[in-house]
Amino acid sequence: MAQPKRRWSKARTGLRRSTWKLENKSYATCSECGETILPHKACPSCGKYNKRQVVEIKEKEEK
Repeated sequence: MAQPKRRWSKARTGLRRSTWKLENKSYATCSECGETILPHKACPSCGKYNKRQVVEIKEKEEK
């Protein structure tokens, strides 16, 4: 199998890896309770998605 003639420089390696960066997550607000949520997911605090109840939320018991 063929081998490279020269080693890649650190600058060239860095240019190639420059597209590996992480992107910030985008957030949306729940239309019912106003909580910040990930888009296209059910709200963890009220359990609604697209103004419909899709997840039953149990009330926390007080001690």
